[in-house]
Amino acid sequence: IHGGLRYLEQFDFGLVGEALRELSLLLSRLAPHLVWPVPFIYPLRHRVWERGYVAAGVNLYDAMASRRRDNPLPRHKHLSRRALMRLFPALHPDRFVGGIRYFDAGTDDARFVVALARTAAAQGAAITTSTRAVGLVKAGKRVAGVLAHDMETGRIIEVRGRVVVNAAGVWSDDIESLAGERSPQVTASKGIHIVVPRDRIRADAGLITKTEKSVLFVIPFHDHWLIGTTDTPWTLGKAHPAASRADIEYLLGHLNSLLREPLGPGDITGVFAGLRPLVTGEAESTAKLSREHSITRPAPGLVSIAGGKYTTYRVMAEDVVNEATSHFAEPPPPTRTRDIPLHGAIGWQQSGSGPHAGHLRRRHGSDTAHIEALIAEEPVLGEPVVPDAPYLRAEVVWAATHEAALHLDDVLTRRTRISIEVPDRGIAAAPVVADLMAPVLGWDPATVARELEHYRARVAAERDSQEMPDDRTADAARMGAPDVRTAGNRRPSAGGE
Repeated sequence: IHGGLRYLEQFDFGLVGEALRELSLLLSRLAPHLVWPVPFIYPLRHRVWERGYVAAGVNLYDAMASRRRDNPLPRHKHLSRRALMRLFPALHPDRFVGGIRYFDAGTDDARFVVALARTAAAQGAAITTSTRAVGLVKAGKRVAGVLAHDMETGRIIEVRGRVVVNAAGVWSDDIESLAGERSPQVTASKGIHIVVPRDRIRADAGLITKTEKSVLFVIPFHDHWLIGTTDTPWTLGKAHPAASRADIEYLLGHLNSLLREPLGPGDITGVFAGLRPLVTGEAESTAKLSREHSITRPAPGLVSIAGGKYTTYRVMAEDVVNEATSHFAEPPPPTRTRDIPLHGAIGWQQSGSGPHAGHLRRRHGSDTAHIEALIAEEPVLGEPVVPDAPYLRAEVVWAATHEAALHLDDVLTRRTRISIEVPDRGIAAAPVVADLMAPVLGWDPATVARELEHYRARVAAERDSQEMPDDRTADAARMGAPDVRTAGNRRPSAGGE
């Protein structure tokens, strides 16, 4: 979650202003339990021109942020070399003359999505997971609904509506092709992060610095650092983008050019990759493509939104719904999302009082008291899933009962971050999690065995992909593990519902 300081260099003032407004809303009203201020250091290598150049951008950034009365972020501060080394002693002392400290924000994006989905459900939305759009329903030439494949059961479900919104990210063009549209609107850009334990980099702030292609972030994330990112075109399978050895070496190389004690592959506990859905443009590099969103009407009854940034998700939703309903005889009332806190936000600081309340509040907000109640009923649920991660067994049960977790990787990868925060990538935790999920979801021994087999295969495939030299070989290695969400694992059926 960030205002986009680096986009000022591209003169993208509208995007930065919009992102800063949303950032302030998230911190102050919408999700204070899930979004928190983070100090960042911009280290300076040149004494005169670089300090003035960077300061001009950060001054403008602060000025744009301070236009909001509810902006909770402190202003930037210039740092001498000595002050820089106090805040970030891991830096090589001979390579920097000082720095500038400014503030952005951090979040756990998967926890945020769960809270957002639960908030929408409370307002009347029907939420489905493991569901893929495989066709469009037509009424004449007009799109009137979607054929959805339930990947858990194999059923095909027909969902009708007055308008269909295509917000499928990197799959946007695939959805439009179902309506007969073939012009590409979205370019997929791969970004990877590596994860290392907090004690491997001695610092009390995050870090941002420019690279020859983009920027490098070192982001504090609880007991770890997230280090990224890359920004490269991706034309292979979209379901499981893979990090290659070249990607990892690129990040380690740039990071180690800053540190007094270099890190190696053995310091990495996890690696993850994702795809950015960028609006197709004429730029030679994906790093230069706009992060602003674009709304189009590719066919009657179908509205598409592409591009955008995580931070501005709420504005994107407001804009696309306004466009989708603009031709209704009776348009809906104006959006209230600016004023509706996400699930868990109200009373989050007062929820719970047990020894794990601090950890639970930052992940579950006001649900903390409910999770503590599970522990009170069954004290063993207050134990950690594995000794070297902070997640409690009660959180696994809560994920299966209240957060739509259906598979091991839902819990190990998204409801928690065990898969990237422990060196074995969650292999030791998997049987513990399976035993906790099984009675909740009605798994028999065969299902437990299948879940464990799939998770172990996934970890092995990801490890293999990260040893491959390039995207193509990494993708082939990653695809060696089948997806647990396939109808082939269950009795297939078809029909409307």
